[in-house]
Amino acid sequence: MPCRRPARDHELIQIVDAALADAARRAGEWLVCRPGCTQCCVGAFAINALDVSRLREGFAELKRGDPARAEQVQVRAQAYIHRITPQFPGDPESGKLDESEEAEARFLDFADEEMCPALDPESGTCDLYQFRPMTCRVFGPPVRNEGGGLGICELCFRGASNEEIAACEMMPDPERLEDLLLAELGNADKTLVAFALAK
Repeated sequence: MPCRRPARDHELIQIVDAALADAARRAGEWLVCRPGCTQCCVGAFAINALDVSRLREGFAELKRGDPARAEQVQVRAQAYIHRITPQFPGDPESGKLDESEEAEARFLDFADEEMCPALDPESGTCDLYQFRPMTCRVFGPPVRNEGGGLGICELCFRGASNEEIAACEMMPDPERLEDLLLAELGNADKTLVAFALAK
């Protein structure tokens, strides 16, 4: 997967972070996401080539600024890969996820209890927070899923009505800039955070 981060990815991040800030403002106390809450850091999720390029840039920056912490991230990523390799629904050498129907079905129950290797287990915070994947950036506030429903973190919006939840909906990328940038990269491969950070 590529390391080259498109210049406009910074624009995408600004758009998504602004949408998150707006959704968080509207959600108020219903949005319980805080440093130390690691609900979104547990379980495997697919990331795309933009996420990989962002993570690798962040990892390189961490390595320059705090080599010991970067080494811990890398060790956690390598250990993660070692644990999941026997069940990995894809090529464990490249980290590329298989996108067949069978592999996608296997992925649903895959590595449910694994902690993201970017998570510092002592502080409960992400060592690469500024460079985190898009899935991490939009987790928590209500976001419309492919089925048309609003997905939210199970810890958030407790006691809120459907209308109150809908009023806080986050529209992270209304102009679909991410799709344009992925087309620019010419890489539709998906992988896991651990594979982006292990080497």
